[in-house]
Amino acid sequence: MRQFWKLIHFTAMTALGMAMLFMSLTTAVSVPSDQIFQYIEEHQNEYVQRLKDWVAIESDSNDPEKRHLVINMMLLAEERIRKLGGTVEMVDLDMQELPNGNKISLPPVILANIVEDPKKPTVCFYGHMDVQPAKIEDGWSTEPYILTEKNGNLYGRGTSDDKGQVLAVLNAIEALQKHELPLNVKILLEGMEEVGSIGLHTLVKQRNSTFFSDVDYIVVTDSSWLSNKPGITYGARGNCYFFVEVECAKRDLHSGGFGGILYEAMNDLIFLLNTLVDSSGHILVPGIYEAVAPLTEKEKKLYEGIEYDLDQIMTKYGLEEFRNKTKEELLMQRSRYPSLSIHGIEGAFSAPGFKTVIPAKVTGKFSIRLVPNMEPSVVEKQVTDYLNKKFTQLNSPNSIKITSSIGSKPWLSDINEPQYLAARKAIKRVFGKETDMIRAGGTIPIVTHFQEVTRKSIMLLGIGGPDDAPHGQDEKISRYNFIEGTKLYAAFLQELATV
Repeated sequence: MRQFWKLIHFTAMTALGMAMLFMSLTTAVSVPSDQIFQYIEEHQNEYVQRLKDWVAIESDSNDPEKRHLVINMMLLAEERIRKLGGTVEMVDLDMQELPNGNKISLPPVILANIVEDPKKPTVCFYGHMDVQPAKIEDGWSTEPYILTEKNGNLYGRGTSDDKGQVLAVLNAIEALQKHELPLNVKILLEGMEEVGSIGLHTLVKQRNSTFFSDVDYIVVTDSSWLSNKPGITYGARGNCYFFVEVECAKRDLHSGGFGGILYEAMNDLIFLLNTLVDSSGHILVPGIYEAVAPLTEKEKKLYEGIEYDLDQIMTKYGLEEFRNKTKEELLMQRSRYPSLSIHGIEGAFSAPGFKTVIPAKVTGKFSIRLVPNMEPSVVEKQVTDYLNKKFTQLNSPNSIKITSSIGSKPWLSDINEPQYLAARKAIKRVFGKETDMIRAGGTIPIVTHFQEVTRKSIMLLGIGGPDDAPHGQDEKISRYNFIEGTKLYAAFLQELATV
């Protein structure tokens, strides 16, 4: 009998121990509770007011006359982070030289820490406080720097790109602090993103062994969804931008006196541009596709689940037809394969009316979007060699000059990394939907730089809607995305702590 009661006692204690272990694993860093979500709901009007205060500052980094406003915006962001208990370093950068030779101060970069516990992982959020230019005369239906709410949308410059998304992160941290902030959080905010992140690339290199040394994950908030279905961006194409200059004379000539008797620069240029792609959009430069990774069945399935309405997109932008007939083909073409686009011709007559001039020198401009394994330096050589060969075939006496000014590498992350798994769980919890895994068709230079310098796990977890019109007239973010996005960031931080 004694052995029986010992066995019962041992079994009970074992069960109790297992239960306590389970509780410790599930409650030490619990998933976002209804209490946290309720707090966010109850404070949403306060969050909208904060966004209104931020939008009111015309932090246009393009305009030197408004540089002081960009700096004011950085100070306001600093104040909000300090109210969350964060330590903030305002890092001064070098001077910016303007086209007229004058120099002005660059806005400081915010390097912030919230909570310091070496036992916990650290996630760093990146965002920017500057905005694109905006005037009501540009076609806005509301004043761009006065937050206006109508039909469930919050209109104003920077609401989506990127003040609203950054503020959602800070609001999420505030809500979590009412319970528990489960991770170390670092924040990097700049004020020159819209003009190329001047000065930031150098700073990232300088602080890689200090500020970034204990960072486990980098999350970029500056991104949008493809549809109303939440999405995570795990890749982006790179870019090479080319200039092809052809010169036939020292000055412009009259077509009445010189038409038909010389090799015209414009004709040569048009010939060269016409050799770049075929009628299906396939790039004709030899070797350009050799580095492109083959499509796997596993990757192909990712595109099948993405929500993307081709008819809706065509109607929205006034398009007649896409080259690709299926959603999957289109999404792959716009993100995981290279593309070539011709952007314009400098030096040609383009004003209204007519002018019978033969331009002495014209410059064609085009770019190639790069995908993983394509190196800008290799692509530059392939294109240059190809165009020089084609020009030789013309037997033209004109001079040709080919240059490239941008060489941004593509970026691609592993969607099975811990923060991607955490983000997908968070999206499921907040929105009740599976996640669209997105590869962006455009180029995000700062992300590539983060990857090359820090070697950290990088993810784009934005809350911008597909029709937010960043950079355009009537930029907005929906109240729904703003508030539910705040919940998403809270959920993400707690899910990440449990991965």
